[in-house]
Amino acid sequence: MKSHKELAVFYNVENLFPPDEKFVKGESKKFSGLKKWNEWRYKHKLQRLSHVFGLMKHEKGELPFIIGLAEIADNTVLEDLIQQPVFDGRYAYVHYDSLDERGVDTALLYDKTKIDIIDSDTISFIFEFEEDGVDGVDGVDTTRDILHCKVRYREDILNIFVLHLPSKRDDGINQPKRDYILNEVKEKTLALLKDSREAVMLLGDFNENPYAENMNFLLYNDGSEKILENPFSKLYHERKFSTFYSKQGLLFDQIILSGYFYGQNSLLKFEKAEVFAHNDLRTRDGKYQGKPFRTYAGTRYLGGYSDHFPVLVELKVSNH
Repeated sequence: MKSHKELAVFYNVENLFPPDEKFVKGESKKFSGLKKWNEWRYKHKLQRLSHVFGLMKHEKGELPFIIGLAEIADNTVLEDLIQQPVFDGRYAYVHYDSLDERGVDTALLYDKTKIDIIDSDTISFIFEFEEDGVDGVDGVDTTRDILHCKVRYREDILNIFVLHLPSKRDDGINQPKRDYILNEVKEKTLALLKDSREAVMLLGDFNENPYAENMNFLLYNDGSEKILENPFSKLYHERKFSTFYSKQGLLFDQIILSGYFYGQNSLLKFEKAEVFAHNDLRTRDGKYQGKPFRTYAGTRYLGGYSDHFPVLVELKVSNH
């Protein structure tokens, strides 16, 4: 029995917006919120991101067969990204515009020579709240959709979820949102695992570390039987981090797998999880040395890749 491997990747690419249009009186203006986000900086960012996948191909021997992305502005940036030479014309994408207040979404890139999209949809969330100091006045809050793609890899069906949960800022407000969203994901996962033999993979920026209570809750059904495995728990214990807040290392970016990926006779079998923290993606010196080389630090343009490292899992492919 011969075997090779496939890579599944998740990458929060830090505000991938098209360049801001120069303001013309009387016309609307696209606005990224990024200081002096022009054509040159945008193209440089695309080159940076393509370099990440070039490094991955060099180190791992191949490009990922699926890539979950976060902080994507719209279809235009995905079109531009897959046209980069590193992707060799082999990649397509799935993306839906969400109601996120920052205008960033999740997306899936996939190698169309290996993956067929059977179906795709989103899970959307609108949260209502009472505005402080205004009696009887309610507001609404929106966040990124969860992207769900049902795909075929050879003869097997995989359900891919791409997530970017509400941030740690304003945590008193956002913690209950993350709890609610993770419960919805769990219910969707339980339904898929009950009704079919299909695999489930969650790729995302959860804005929680692996040992958080709500992340642990996600892994078990109501009868305390484990339904999902999180291989990034071990990496967090080993102090492998994908992003940082001040001096604190965080592993918010994770890939979580159903039991299919651990089955003895599965076509795709889990082998390894990794934070892809290549030296090229790290800040070389100064107080941020060793941390992700980001595009912006506040309003200051640095010209790096992202404020997150990509994460990946290696899957052994069995050819019976």
